[in-house]
Amino acid sequence: MRIAVWARALIGALAMGSCVSGGQVWATVAPGSLSLLTYNVEGLPWPVRLGRGEKLRQIGDTLAALRAQGRQPHVVVLQEAFTPEAKAIAARAGYRYVADGPAAAEAGADGETSADRSFASGASLLRGEAAGKWLDSGLRIASDYPIVAVRRMAYPAYACAGFDCLANKGVLAVSIRVPGMADPVAIVATHLNSRRASHAPADRALYAYQRQVDALSAFVRRVVPSRYPFVLVGDLNVGRRVERRSYLIRNAAGWRGAQPPAVAMEQCLPDPTCNKANLPDLRYSFHRARDWQFYSDGRATGLRVAGITGLFGHDGQGAMLSDHVGYVASYRLVSRRPDAPLMVALR
Repeated sequence: MRIAVWARALIGALAMGSCVSGGQVWATVAPGSLSLLTYNVEGLPWPVRLGRGEKLRQIGDTLAALRAQGRQPHVVVLQEAFTPEAKAIAARAGYRYVADGPAAAEAGADGETSADRSFASGASLLRGEAAGKWLDSGLRIASDYPIVAVRRMAYPAYACAGFDCLANKGVLAVSIRVPGMADPVAIVATHLNSRRASHAPADRALYAYQRQVDALSAFVRRVVPSRYPFVLVGDLNVGRRVERRSYLIRNAAGWRGAQPPAVAMEQCLPDPTCNKANLPDLRYSFHRARDWQFYSDGRATGLRVAGITGLFGHDGQGAMLSDHVGYVASYRLVSRRPDAPLMVALR
């Protein structure tokens, strides 16, 4: 097998899973407002994808055009921002504050149990599981609001399956200062192991997925203060797999103690008072169940989803700028007590 063909096979399944839709519904600078775009931009390198540069530039230009109109999302969370063109979206769109997830060289934890070690010993070179980390996490958060703290973590080195192992997947957490609010908002971004695109056997893909969810859950409980309002966002690769959904939801229930987080899509889509724009693409994304936004209140600040917009979706010919829909959830933040001191660090 020629090296180029082998490389294409190795990297090609990193993505699991757009043209722009109108009707944006978020406020821009109103105190206590937060609009958040999650978008897997399919920023995969050659030889996996060819000709992605122009579409990635279009994504940045679209966000810049919205900024010129005062309608840009306050925070952009990108997944698969591997290439220079993908990483340039934030600057092209005019975002001042940027944080990146784990680099390719950042080490993840070793296996802790005999099952973990047995799983690691079964790694396949031909499926990319023993080829090392070729890419970073692909995570990037860009914000108009000041980022006042950053934490990151690579998933355990063994906790991946198939070609997803070539990227150093992990977690990126920031706290941002929202105008008019005493406490920062914690935003946690991740991209979990895929199933079919990884080309791994189903049992290996599920085991890796569950260990990543375990690590994610421990990270959230350790890093995000309970007093902060909280959003967890990203390509969670749930799909139609019942075992993935049940494991994720069960773990999510413990992220914030006795207060399970809500899911923005599940709250907004059936609610006639929640603003919705580009409903076909929202429903498409919801049924694919890859791209999620969980959210919950802080101790002193309530968080409510006020609207969702399918910003980057299908155009009139059915084409997209990525293989995912990029959607914006708009949140209202409500202070429960005045003059609370500002906390500026994730602990």
